[in-house]
Formats: sequence, structure tokens, C-alpha cells
Amino acid sequence: QMYLSESGGGSVQAGGSLRLSCTASGDTGLKYCMGWVRQAPGKEREGVAAINTDGTTAYADSVKGRFTISQDNTKNILYLEMNSLKPEDTAMYFCAGGGFEPGSWLLKHPSQFNSWGQGTQVTVSS
Repeated sequence: QMYLSESGGGSVQAGGSLRLSCTASGDTGLKYCMGWVRQAPGKEREGVAAINTDGTTAYADSVKGRFTISQDNTKNILYLEMNSLKPEDTAMYFCAGGGFEPGSWLLKHPSQFNSWGQGTQVTVSS
């Protein structure tokens, strides 16, 4: 069992930046794809970014060029650097892990991640 805990959410104005962090414990390691998934009120969960076990990354088109996913394997921390934020980025952001499929596939099928954090709210005002 993998346990995930996010931090770093908050409120910013459009054009601003935030960095989300996710600390993993329990059954961690390099054998799983990790990612970030967001959900806005009244909308389905959307895969945002994923990082594969070989370090390659995948992004949703809506965030490509603005968001960067990375991880510190020594500390079991996953990051999401978010720049040029837009009001449409407003959502609850969840750290997700335990995925065995490639990140590009998991972004389209986020329910296939096996472990989830509690979420952190990101609000972007115009």
C-alpha cells in the first residue's frame, strides 16, 4: 500500500505560479508511474502530468509548456511546478501513484492509478 500526502496548494492570480509537493510512504519505489490528477467542481477527473519509472514525462495538452512534473527519488517526493496559471486551472489537485501503465495512457485513464492523496486546492483568480 502506498500512502500519498499533498501540499502546496493555494490561491494565486492569473499568470502566477505554484509548486505542489507529494510525499510518498509505504510501498514506494521506482516501479510505479506517478502523476497528478485534478478535478474541478462538476467536472470529471483530468490527468494533468505523469512521470514514468524511466523518468520520462507526459502532460495533458492543456498544461503542456506551463507545468513540469519531477520527483526526488531519494526523498520519495513528487513535484508539480505550475507556471502561467489560468483561471481554468482551478481545481482540487490529487497526487496519484501505483500505476503500472505508461503515463501517457494513465493521463487518459486516471482511475487506473491505484493510490491517491487527499488532494490540495488550487484557485486561480482572473
